[in-house]
Amino acid sequence: MNAPMLSRPVGLRVADLEDAIERARIGAFVHDHAEGTPFHLPAWSVAVARGCGQENHYLLAEGGNGQLAGVMPLTEMHSPLFGRALVSAAFGVGGGILADNSHVVAELAEAAWTLAVKLSCPVMEVRGGPLPGPEWDADSARYLGFARDLAENDEAELLAIPRKQRADVRKSLETALEISVGNGASERAEHYAIYAECVRNLGTPVFPSSLFAEVLRELGASADILTVRHDGVAVSSVLSLYWKGTVYPYWGGGTAAARALRANDRMYFELMRHARERGCTRFDFGRSKTGTGPAAFKKNWGFEPQPLTYYERVAEGAKARDASPANPKYSLQVALWSKLPLAVANRVGPWISRGLG
Repeated sequence: MNAPMLSRPVGLRVADLEDAIERARIGAFVHDHAEGTPFHLPAWSVAVARGCGQENHYLLAEGGNGQLAGVMPLTEMHSPLFGRALVSAAFGVGGGILADNSHVVAELAEAAWTLAVKLSCPVMEVRGGPLPGPEWDADSARYLGFARDLAENDEAELLAIPRKQRADVRKSLETALEISVGNGASERAEHYAIYAECVRNLGTPVFPSSLFAEVLRELGASADILTVRHDGVAVSSVLSLYWKGTVYPYWGGGTAAARALRANDRMYFELMRHARERGCTRFDFGRSKTGTGPAAFKKNWGFEPQPLTYYERVAEGAKARDASPANPKYSLQVALWSKLPLAVANRVGPWISRGLG
């Protein structure tokens, strides 16, 4: 008769993500777990830390036989504007605790909060996964996720897109646009220039270029950049992640010229085609705030919104942080930022955004 499963892990510790064997071991656990995401991977945590100058504290729960029973990626975020927080997973849509059972979930959650207190982080943010414990507030109303299966071919994909959006995609396919995929220095530079212009126009600071470079370096063949050009000039570009048959178009945007050319419509349709060629069967359009234009755009593509549940725990006497540009208290800053010269926004923006997480 098998011995009963232990109700709690034998050991909890912070992983050494500089150890290649340790990273491979964690990666295998994340890959095999039904709820694992690319944001749980050690590669993501390392890329975020190096790209944004933050600190990792990746928690492991190990059983008596030394096998992993649970993991929790944590990044210590510090910002002079937005304060300190311990986040799982920083700069990710998902994250949270991956564990074999509820006892391990509870142990990891308590260890994470103890670590937050030790690090003088009055706020913990956990993006997805099981409820860490009764002390945590859950929010399922703020963000929506958008994902659906890919169709078998281009024509079936077009038919899966609602009529109005389908017409725009068909028009984009008739436009003389060039498509390329890569992750070299020129692709990275074009992508960053386009993304920086796009987010400046939206009134938000751009992430450091080093974050994108580190994600591409750490994820290797599991990430790339698709770029749309018109007359040889890049007008739209998206950096995507690939994980267990799903493509995640993660950081994308277009220049002022992209709208008239319908280059963004072409970009996402071409990404669907490219993802199928890579063997993907699912398209994850990422998250958007409830009631926003980006959420409506994704729904127009035939993606049904699903609530994303995030958790937060705040120390007694401290205040929760909300650094989202959709927060009404930042409306003036957003309006002013969108009018900044691009060179100024690109110089100052990364210093601000590296602490957003």
